[in-house]
Amino acid sequence: MSIAWIFPGQGSQAVGMGVDLADLPHVKTTLEKAEFVLGWSLLDLTAEQLKETTYTQPALYIIETLLADRLKSTHSPAAVAGHSLGEYSALYCAGVFDFLTGLKLVQQRSQLMATARAGTMAAVMGFDRDRLEALCEQTEGVVVANDNSSDQVVLSGEKLAIESVIAAAKPKRSIFLPVSGAFHSPLMADAAAQFASVLETVEFQPPAIPVYSNVTAAATRDPEIVKANLRNQVTGSVRWRETISNMVADGVDTVWEVGPGKVLTGLTRRIDRNLGRVNIGDATSLAAMLNPSE
Repeated sequence: MSIAWIFPGQGSQAVGMGVDLADLPHVKTTLEKAEFVLGWSLLDLTAEQLKETTYTQPALYIIETLLADRLKSTHSPAAVAGHSLGEYSALYCAGVFDFLTGLKLVQQRSQLMATARAGTMAAVMGFDRDRLEALCEQTEGVVVANDNSSDQVVLSGEKLAIESVIAAAKPKRSIFLPVSGAFHSPLMADAAAQFASVLETVEFQPPAIPVYSNVTAAATRDPEIVKANLRNQVTGSVRWRETISNMVADGVDTVWEVGPGKVLTGLTRRIDRNLGRVNIGDATSLAAMLNPSE
């Protein structure tokens, strides 16, 4: 069995997210380090705060890396990947940077995204892919931001341009997302430039295991390529459908979604029904993996 760990970029926004992990070994120390950097505690977040990307992004990174640390005490993934924000957890898991370095990068990323005010995003389900892609190429101001599966993508760009593509593509369903900007699109160029200067101050280590990039859907162990891919992620598309397909081509037969929620295993089922799927998002599911006989 060849197992890849995949890390979500979104998850449960319940108050008290991560509280059930607080009593696990070394978690208290990690949470104290995170609070010193962030100026707030994961365990104290309110429902309103969890609607704000400046809180949700660091919170998800903390939970995902805590889960990964515990899992690594008894398991080793063959490869890793993360969807959007989740790529940071994947890179931490692969040893590209330490916990606090990754947390500071996520904090900077979340702050830049929170200030973005240009454009919007819309999820589109059930469509003719060739037609949709052709429409995006022909329409200025809209791109496919997240290629999640054969029948689900997220468009990003100017609202009128997105509406035009949706009207012409006639998908079965579409919904505009409650976001502040057109993430993973050229409209994030200013934020990407600012974030690039932040990345240049950080030294990346060679990944200990293959890391599949959002923007290339390919695995690499070259730290400079990893950094360039992360820089390009701000404006580039998340090629998740291709990422999972490439993992399968490289021998992966099972994926473990490490983090709150079941978004990625749901997408994986749509991409390749033959892949084994496991969710590890809280203390209960973690204990089941660490102590399977109990």
